[in-house]
Amino acid sequence: MSSEVMTSPTDEFLKGLWRENPVFVQVLGMCPVLAVTNSAINALAMGLASTFVLVMANAAVSTLRNFIPKQVRIASYILIIATFVTIVEYVIQAMSLELHKALGAFISLIVVNCLILGRAEAFASKNTVPRAVLDGLGMGLGFTLALFCLGSVREILGSGALFGFSIFPEGYQPWVIMILPSGGFFTLGAWLLIFNAFAKRRAARLARQEPAL
Repeated sequence: MSSEVMTSPTDEFLKGLWRENPVFVQVLGMCPVLAVTNSAINALAMGLASTFVLVMANAAVSTLRNFIPKQVRIASYILIIATFVTIVEYVIQAMSLELHKALGAFISLIVVNCLILGRAEAFASKNTVPRAVLDGLGMGLGFTLALFCLGSVREILGSGALFGFSIFPEGYQPWVIMILPSGGFFTLGAWLLIFNAFAKRRAARLARQEPAL
């Protein structure tokens, strides 16, 4: 029995937010992470869209895991994921054509996001529906949090605004580089440094507590 199956439901959900964060720990889904995080609203929309697809795909794969032949499991998972991606794309298009245009082809590319396919293969296909849903929700929200962290910093520094609302005085000179592709790499590197520093401090604190326990 795998260690994933033995974890509590709470741990199943929380692991995606911190311990196994898809972006800051596993460094997955870098294409949308770098491409659509030039604004907070784009980052949040992509994160929530990915979360919906991840949760629904995990639930479907877990439900059908005993009926899908092993020989065609990957093709089946991609078909399931593509179905929910199509739903998300139509919903976004109906809600806001401007947002749909801003996200562009990256909505469709959710189909081949290694995070979603990886969770379907590594977790949902081996666990019950409730655990698969919790895993998908935790990983999805962790992915959304990471995208929002990047998008908010890039929009604030690159445009002097957040969600389109100006937050700096009129004389502020935006860092235009932050809304360019290179700004995505710089911001991601900074967040990885911060995240790793906190993780090391936490590991050191736990190591000091172990002898006492």
